[in-house]
Parts: sequence; C-alpha cells; structure tokens
Amino acid sequence: MSRLFIAALLAAATAAGASFLSSPAAAGEDVLSSGRFQGLNGHATEGSVVIKQTDDGAVAVLEEDFSFDGAPDPKLGFGKDGTYDRASTITHLSQLNGHQVIEIPGGVDVSGYNEFYVWCERYKVPLGVAKLK
Repeated sequence: MSRLFIAALLAAATAAGASFLSSPAAAGEDVLSSGRFQGLNGHATEGSVVIKQTDDGAVAVLEEDFSFDGAPDPKLGFGKDGTYDRASTITHLSQLNGHQVIEIPGGVDVSGYNEFYVWCERYKVPLGVAKLK
C-alpha cells in the first residue's frame, strides 16, 4: 500500500470516529487509575496523571497538560486519604511541564493508594495531589 493511501485511510477512519485510533491505552497496557492535580501549599500543580500496568510493570504517566511551578527537591509518590507515604517515593520530578512516563518500582503496590503526589522532600509538604479513581 502506498503511504498516501494509508494516510487517506487513517484520515477517513478518524473522521468517522473509529475508536481503535483513539484508545487511551496502547497494546499491552491497562489503565489502573487516573486523576487531576490540585496545587497545595501555595503551589500551582495542574494536569492529569494516569497509572498504567504495562507488560514491563506499572508506570505513572504525567500527561501533556501537566505543569508545576517549581520548588526545591520535588519528588513523586503515592498516598492515601490525605497522607503521603514516603516509602512510596518513586523518583525526583525531572521536568516541570509536559508528558513524562515514570516507572514505578515493583515493591510499590499501587492498589493500596488513592492519591498521587508531587512532594517537597526538603520541607516535608505536599505541593500537589491528584485523587486517583
């Protein structure tokens, strides 16, 4: 098939609303939970996070709309019912904006949490939280 034909076929399928082209999870991925950030302690934290199970393990996906205004020592991790679990800390937040895929260590059981945090390790305060559903 020519590239032009394939492009026309994809455009026609998209215009027709073909759901297989807009699936939220790629092959081999299951969405476990998702949420939208709310800033805390005077910080602007916005956007979406999706927790997915992939063939290689669980990941946290900060979506394109993610943004954070910055702070010293921001970490990512999980919590439950308003309490951050420091044992669930995944990694240092490396980018303040945009799409990021963060591997979740195998020892972190994501099913035990209902929140995802941007956490300031230096001052031990939450900078943003997303309630997971």
